[in-house]
Amino acid sequence: MTQLQAKTDLNKQKQQAAEHAVQSIESGMVLGLGTGSTVNFALEALAQRLRDGDLRNIKGVPSSTDTESLARELGIPLTSFDEVNVIDLGFDGADEVDGSLRLIKGGGGALLREKVLAQASQRNLIIVDESKQSARLGSRWALPVEVLPFCWKLEAGYIQSLGAEVLLRRDSTGSPRLTDEGNVILDCNFGPIDDPESLDARLNQRAGIVEHGLFIGLASEVIIAGKEGIQVLRPQSITES
Repeated sequence: MTQLQAKTDLNKQKQQAAEHAVQSIESGMVLGLGTGSTVNFALEALAQRLRDGDLRNIKGVPSSTDTESLARELGIPLTSFDEVNVIDLGFDGADEVDGSLRLIKGGGGALLREKVLAQASQRNLIIVDESKQSARLGSRWALPVEVLPFCWKLEAGYIQSLGAEVLLRRDSTGSPRLTDEGNVILDCNFGPIDDPESLDARLNQRAGIVEHGLFIGLASEVIIAGKEGIQVLRPQSITES
């Protein structure tokens, strides 16, 4: 298989997972709109349902300026936490997911807002292709950690003391890549993480760490598209459709 064909197949899987997730949306819902290539497929499918008249009175809270721009371009009505305080259904992608529905997120740099939306959502759908599955988090992806620019070297040293190799994420010009909130991201390679809950707690205790990409206990369902079709993982159960 060529590299181009592999990428095409992967995009088809992302689209299948996204379209499956969008079928859970009902009229009148407030939606949490994640960030990333898989979510973009979901936004396109949502916009099509709105154009077809299949959905009405939908409002979305975007997790990034990129998502906000695409949603507006597609005609998806938006709102904010100035107007709502509960999200009925959130959908987002993930960089890595294990069998306990724990996630690593933040490859796109929107982890802070994405976690805010996930915590505010009554139900969270995570949509991925099969390449994102992992026996242990950290096996495939470094953990993004968002920190204050004021003290990023201090926090990088702390994270290194926990056993990670740490790189400051940079943009195409070589400058530190800033998040929508004006913070920087450290990509922290722990390798396979033995105890995600313990690492979550140790990162949370640092004032200079604004947020990190471990999402634990937040996924209601993980929708995985692969060569054999769609698989839906829920806490304590696995079903196929």
